[in-house]
Amino acid sequence: MERSLETQVSQAVEAWLRWLPRWEPATHRGRVAPCRRCLGSPILSAAGLGSDVPHGVQHGLSTRIKTIVDTSVAQYTARNLPMLQAELDHQADRNRSRTYRPAEGLEPEFEGLPMDPDPVPGAPFLFTIAGLADEADAAVPALPPLTEDAKAALRQEVRLADEYASMVGRETCTILLRHRLRIQTAVAQYVEPQIAAMLEELTRSLDAPFDTGEGLPGV
Repeated sequence: MERSLETQVSQAVEAWLRWLPRWEPATHRGRVAPCRRCLGSPILSAAGLGSDVPHGVQHGLSTRIKTIVDTSVAQYTARNLPMLQAELDHQADRNRSRTYRPAEGLEPEFEGLPMDPDPVPGAPFLFTIAGLADEADAAVPALPPLTEDAKAALRQEVRLADEYASMVGRETCTILLRHRLRIQTAVAQYVEPQIAAMLEELTRSLDAPFDTGEGLPGV
């Protein structure tokens, strides 16, 4: 398992490093709500991507690594947890029957992010992508109910899946530590200069907010 995980983590880091030169700072208004995937993530801690690194840079890596963990847990579940696998299969069938699935097939840099921008007070949306997705979901029949015994057995299998996910997550973070220097070097090369340029531009605009370049009257 370690060798397989090590290969997958290395490939994920390489993919992120290839993407990083294309990153640019966002010019739109920042979000109010923190990203639940990235906030306090041990993956980002292992990679050395602290709170001073822009969220877009963090998200692209954390999503790629989380996919590795999720895939490992899915394989473990398919082999060892039949009740949980059956529930997941039912849910997958239900999801495939939806007519609108905007959150599927996204690039890692966008996966898991809110589908709509934050609302502006006094300017309501005519519609939202999330709202359309909810409407499509409501049209699909609910899953059949479980007996109490089935619920208890399912909770036990969910607990086992969570324990396995924690184990794989810890191992993944240990492997990710080996790539920390390369990750931080790439951030210094491609991200920090862009942030420094933005701060310099902001400093210039704050130092001379009304400067027209014509000098002061009478001078």
